[in-house]
Amino acid sequence: MAAKTISERIDAITGIAPEYRSVAPPCPRSVKIELTARCDLNCWFCATGFKLRDKRDMDRGFYEALLDDLKISGVEEVGMFYLGESMLLPWLPDAIAAARAKGFPYIFLTTNGRLARPKKVRSCMEAGLDSLKFSFNWADAKQMKEGSRIDAFDEIVANIQGARRVRDEVEKETGHRCGLYASSIMYDGEQGQRMEKAISMIVDHVDEHYFLPLYNQAGLTGAAGGKPVAGNPGRVANLREPLPCWAVFTEARVTFDGHLSACCFDHDGRFQMGNLKEMPFLTAWHSEKFQTLRAAHLERDVTATVCEKCVAYA
Repeated sequence: MAAKTISERIDAITGIAPEYRSVAPPCPRSVKIELTARCDLNCWFCATGFKLRDKRDMDRGFYEALLDDLKISGVEEVGMFYLGESMLLPWLPDAIAAARAKGFPYIFLTTNGRLARPKKVRSCMEAGLDSLKFSFNWADAKQMKEGSRIDAFDEIVANIQGARRVRDEVEKETGHRCGLYASSIMYDGEQGQRMEKAISMIVDHVDEHYFLPLYNQAGLTGAAGGKPVAGNPGRVANLREPLPCWAVFTEARVTFDGHLSACCFDHDGRFQMGNLKEMPFLTAWHSEKFQTLRAAHLERDVTATVCEKCVAYA
């Protein structure tokens, strides 16, 4: 069977299959692990820069135990990131290798690209990384410096181009092929035209590029760049309804300090559904707190829940 494209994988997660439309759905196929909550950028469209919680790295011992728990539970895909920038983590290649050794068939990673230099990318791919996606959201160097406080646009473009050369080399040497992808926020008007020019610099160096909407990130961001969408409807070419939100049914996220989160954008800890240092993954996945939240989503009425502000943009 042909390998799935990243669009197919995204759509499989954002589409809630009938068996997952339950207050206690089966084990999610995919889990994102926040190896670090730290980030090297301060982008206007992301609440990471607000510093609403601690920003530290995951304990390696807990990470190893978590992998065992997830594997026993039935998880198939593990993401080596959540809200932080995992390229900051010195032991990122080791984390990928550990997940591969545990038998996870698909290991993926998203990066802002600034630290994704060829040597680090090669180490990750040789460790068994299956997918590397770049979040590419700036039209030029001036805009990036103004919007993130970091002047790294040219470096990121060079890193994306370099990643393609490294990927092809590693595939030739080992037979292992890591997919290379990029996503960008969809804008219209002048900004959309400027982004088209920027994307032309990297599109031939990735296997697929796709657009994402401007997220409100649980009601925390978006005002500076236009009206954000409600919830997390997935990619622009196949947007989902904000309720019920797929994020509470089909994919899980584990924070650096061991909490299972119900939201893709839990910047302040309000979406914590269970402490995985105190209970198994599936116990937290089926916790009473999580079931109550899912029930509200299935009823399409999240008034007075932690999700209320996120869907208020509809």
